[in-house]
Amino acid sequence: MAAVLYGKEHLQVEPVAIPAVGPGDILVRVRAALTCGTDVKVFRRGYHARMIVPPAVFGHELAGDVVKAGERVTEFTVGQRVVSANSAPCSSCYFCLRGLQNLCEDLLFNNGAYAEFIRIPERIVKSNTYEIPAHISYQDAALIEPLACVLRGLEETGIKAGDTVTIIGLGPIGLMFVRLAKVYGARVIAIGRRKTQLDRAAAMGAGELISTADQPKPAVVVRSLTQGRGADIAIEAVGRPETWHWAVDMVRRGGTVNFFGGCPNESRVSLDTSLLHYSEITCKASFHHTPQHIRKALDIVSNGDITARDFVNKEEPLTNLLEVMRHLMSHNGHLKTAIIP
Repeated sequence: MAAVLYGKEHLQVEPVAIPAVGPGDILVRVRAALTCGTDVKVFRRGYHARMIVPPAVFGHELAGDVVKAGERVTEFTVGQRVVSANSAPCSSCYFCLRGLQNLCEDLLFNNGAYAEFIRIPERIVKSNTYEIPAHISYQDAALIEPLACVLRGLEETGIKAGDTVTIIGLGPIGLMFVRLAKVYGARVIAIGRRKTQLDRAAAMGAGELISTADQPKPAVVVRSLTQGRGADIAIEAVGRPETWHWAVDMVRRGGTVNFFGGCPNESRVSLDTSLLHYSEITCKASFHHTPQHIRKALDIVSNGDITARDFVNKEEPLTNLLEVMRHLMSHNGHLKTAIIP
């Protein structure tokens, strides 16, 4: 059984053939697949320009057991618990050779986590698949893909212990930023709308909370909390032009903004060039992850700094995926659901 996306909000859980395995591939029985905001967007739109052309099995955060290995596979054997990233770079193009594997010109994506079985292609087997440490769960391991994206985004800001970091948006990704920034030793100011999200951010280690329901201009509050200077780092994890503006407005001179949240297609923002220039504000955006960050993310989970109990609040069988997706569409920012095939 697998969840097949046929188009906009058209999803069917139905029998499919078990994927054939090539000489360098492995076949994994999925033990846990986690929902993701990207999957909800794909469900809503019916496609993904780079990853999904319907009809297609989808889902990309997974962990499971190796049940078959091709004859050329030497890294893994049947019975091992493994976690696999959803992509692998070519390692030889212009961008890969410059350490930007996330921008690889031939980035190979792999989807199909919402299924009983998934084929992991050879390139991902070789560079982006890992044995799960015995002491962590399948759900813990499945977190490493989104965590790797967050880890790369945070590292791109040059974060240091003692920095003040504002995080706009407190869905699962924003909460990962909160927790990881605390692991790095930062002071965290969390900005969100719902009380439940703000409470979760506090539990993750945020020292100050700003409710946008009460404070429509959060940049003013951030500056009041930082002696008028602004934050050292501002991370936008919503994906709206308005909140991109907020991030720039609340960072200090010489500070760094990370536009992590992807806005809808054709979005445009107009930034104050005088502010950017004379305050020497660095603006960056982050997309995806690299094998290096996948490995680091697994280490962080293995150390216990990030656990599934903080980000996954329920389990559902694969047969309920359609209802889960509809629920997540109407409850933006909801925590992850673990789909158990």
